[in-house]
Amino acid sequence: MEKTVQPRDYVSPEGLQYDVGLRKYLTGVFAYMGGGLVLSALVASAVANVAPVTALIFGTPLKWVAIFAPLALVMFASFRFERLSVGALQGLFWGFAALMGVSLASALLVFTGTSIVQAFLSASIIFLTMALWGSTTKRDLSGWGSFLMIGLIGVIGASIVNLFLASGALAMAVSVIGVIVFTGLTAWDMQRLRNEYLAHCEQGGVATQANLGKLQIMGALSLYLNLINLFQMLLSLFGQRQEG
Repeated sequence: MEKTVQPRDYVSPEGLQYDVGLRKYLTGVFAYMGGGLVLSALVASAVANVAPVTALIFGTPLKWVAIFAPLALVMFASFRFERLSVGALQGLFWGFAALMGVSLASALLVFTGTSIVQAFLSASIIFLTMALWGSTTKRDLSGWGSFLMIGLIGVIGASIVNLFLASGALAMAVSVIGVIVFTGLTAWDMQRLRNEYLAHCEQGGVATQANLGKLQIMGALSLYLNLINLFQMLLSLFGQRQEG
């Protein structure tokens, strides 16, 4: 039997379908993420620029709600993922983005506009570089997971403790470690999203297609958190505070 030799750059129909599907899937992830960032920015600007709202939130115990409510929503969505519908997860995601906007308003009140822009641009460059590498590298990054999760738990725990200690040295240490952790998590999450999509394509089925929508939302949530936390860590390290 004559053997057919395919050109070196030949792409099978199955491979082409996978590539198109993966791009569509990741586009959906970044669409959610981008929408969440816009919503957070709008809410943060509104809260920071309306004096009565600013005083109500940051001048009362409501500030603790602004700080801890986003974390509570993330934990709820993670633990209830299997039982929640796509619509419920969407509602939680937009609610989370709005609450994060309230929390981020404090940065607008403390740091100069120039510092905020510089920190966000720097965080975006780091994020996009690591996201691109994570989605294209052939290196298996799964081994990073346990170390990054330990680092993440440490950063969250130390940050909560420092809310009460207000230690400058601890804040700097948390920010430095946080930059490393969230930089690594960006690459790790991107490869995880790619691998999850491949696994669902192999499984097939209606239920799997429905779960893809839920995974898109949770993927957007993970990437959103990586970028926002990178931004906050860099702002804490290099940001210039407003005078007075």
